[in-house]
Amino acid sequence: MTKVFPSRRRMPIGLALVVALVALAVQLVVVSQTSQSMSATLRVHRLAQNVERAESVRAVKRVQETYAQYSQFGLWDDMAALFADNAQLSYGKDNAQGRQAIQRYFLTAFGEGTDGLKPGALHTQMVLRPLINVSADGQSAKGRWWEFSMTGQHGVKAEWAAGIFENEYVRERGLWKISRMRYNPMFAGPYATGWRNVDEDQKIVPYHFTPDETGIPVPDLPASAVSAPDPKIDLAALEPRISVMNEEDKVRNLQNAYGYYMDRKMWDDVTDLFTSDGALAIANVGVYDGPKSIRRALERSGPAGLTHGQLNELMQLDMMVAIEPGGMEARARGLEFGMLGEADKGTAFYTLAIFENRYVKQNDTWRIREMRIFPLMKTDYAQGWAKTQVVDPPPAREHAPDRPVPAADVMTPGAIPVFFAPNPGTGKPVTLPSGVKTVGRDRLLSAPAAVKPAAPSGSLEARITEAERRLAVSKAWDGAENMSSAYGDYLDDLDYGKLAKLFALKGHKEIPFSGFYVGRESIAKRDATSPPPGSRPRTSLPLHWRTQPVILVASDGRSASIRSRLFQPGSSRTRAMGFGGGMYHDQVVLEDGVWKFWSVVIDEHYFSSPTYEGGWSSAKDPAPAARPQAAAAAQPNSYPPDIPLTKLGERERGFRGGTGDPIVWPGILPMWFHYKNPVSGRVPERYWPDCVPCAQYPETSMKNHGYLLPPS
Repeated sequence: MTKVFPSRRRMPIGLALVVALVALAVQLVVVSQTSQSMSATLRVHRLAQNVERAESVRAVKRVQETYAQYSQFGLWDDMAALFADNAQLSYGKDNAQGRQAIQRYFLTAFGEGTDGLKPGALHTQMVLRPLINVSADGQSAKGRWWEFSMTGQHGVKAEWAAGIFENEYVRERGLWKISRMRYNPMFAGPYATGWRNVDEDQKIVPYHFTPDETGIPVPDLPASAVSAPDPKIDLAALEPRISVMNEEDKVRNLQNAYGYYMDRKMWDDVTDLFTSDGALAIANVGVYDGPKSIRRALERSGPAGLTHGQLNELMQLDMMVAIEPGGMEARARGLEFGMLGEADKGTAFYTLAIFENRYVKQNDTWRIREMRIFPLMKTDYAQGWAKTQVVDPPPAREHAPDRPVPAADVMTPGAIPVFFAPNPGTGKPVTLPSGVKTVGRDRLLSAPAAVKPAAPSGSLEARITEAERRLAVSKAWDGAENMSSAYGDYLDDLDYGKLAKLFALKGHKEIPFSGFYVGRESIAKRDATSPPPGSRPRTSLPLHWRTQPVILVASDGRSASIRSRLFQPGSSRTRAMGFGGGMYHDQVVLEDGVWKFWSVVIDEHYFSSPTYEGGWSSAKDPAPAARPQAAAAAQPNSYPPDIPLTKLGERERGFRGGTGDPIVWPGILPMWFHYKNPVSGRVPERYWPDCVPCAQYPETSMKNHGYLLPPS
């Protein structure tokens, strides 16, 4: 029997073509989606590598800052735990190999055989001016720091010392540690007579970096080091880590800005930084609740504003910042180093205190909620910490606190403000000497209400792009700090050739008391007229410690502004020269993938010491005939500046080489700010958001060269 099949109709050729094209389009969409997915996976993988490397720069800084914090209280075991198993220590002429030997060295050389500090002992090792470079593979790093030390024991001795660390770090079992510490002493001496250079011909400590490497804290990964994309890496896990770095920058800026407002007794701006329920606790004095009471506490130091001859320098140093889980609260622990006094009364003091602060994020702005200050030392300048311990009287009724400090926060001899973070070398809590009292452990105020972080929104592509941008902003913070440190290094060593290479092609630099040189070529030509760095013998050290930075980064991560303090000791082989101070207002840009200076400005000197013996309080107003005049103040120069300071009007009024009559300490120079109050937006009395010559010479502004002006 024959089987009959139904007849098949042929599809029209035109319709068949349409079907084929639709099928092809579907395949292309699938391929495109797969390609986009692979591209997203690759970007997230790359982002993860860059996040880890950016975190490494900060982890290295945290190790060194923690080293200084532990040293402050003689925690030799915890200091040694910051070192790798087989680490090397070279401290001047002393050497130790291995963690145990390093621990013994700290115990004997620093602690004189005692765990912790002896009664009345002082062992403050401030670390300044970090310059960090992480290796391309992210497993090792190098860092350059200055250390400035105040050591001794009341009734026995008081000593100064300073030197340069050139250190190496390694990631060991997942934690960053010091693999080699090399301390190069530069000056030292007893308090009574002051410090001296340690060498007849002071050496230049070799740099671990070049001018270009300065501007690249972490170099790009070589192709051989880029691993295959890992689909298990989750963008949602990277976004909070980037946010932590962003928020650390803001909290650090907030605390450093607080220090500058304290310097000038800008009490309105200080109180603006606190929450409406904020508290200020001063150990053994009391607690001030709310902005009005905090203002009352501040006025213990007098009314707002500096008057003739007043000095109120309160440097914020050795600070460790931690963002709490959830990202809405933060903590900080650091050292406040004070230089206080009134030249008109001939008084001067040094102070040291630990601050332990809590911050909260309200309406996307960080504010201080709890500030605890634990004074460690106040001494009369004329005698020093071996001979005097100044105890301030209780505050007058009009400045009385609202309540006493909690009993647990009363400072007794040997008490240690809490280390709220674990030891970064072990991940474990800090071990304190037996019987030591810990202060600052409990909250002053109840915990703020928990706020659930908003879930990430937007497409995957948009989220990746935003994460990359935000990471660039925090990488810029570290790049800017590197630049600030390198400038000080090269200037200390009078290495003007390398100094000029730190500048962008169209950047500009101020020569003190003279004017601005515009363009790298002009800067290099001017610097070529200066003495070469190899000039011998090298008998003096006019140091430029640039500290306490407030770094504001543009939203695209390609430009930033830096406000930093010039903390300037002077030294020679035959005498100490005391301290001076000024303020840098700088801008940096990312040029061809490398951070470079766009602008460097120095306002100086806000104070100075005529002699070490007399200090800043021995300064007297110069007689009219001896007062440096603006035109005569400029240094003789065969290569005049492109923009003289005399052309810059009000911005340079009072500064030597500028306009009007120069104001010389103990006169009070005007203080300029390039940013508004970070909490209230209060505009400072003297506000200059762009570079100094930009108003009269717009071509010098980064805005006219393709860069965003950093936020103010």
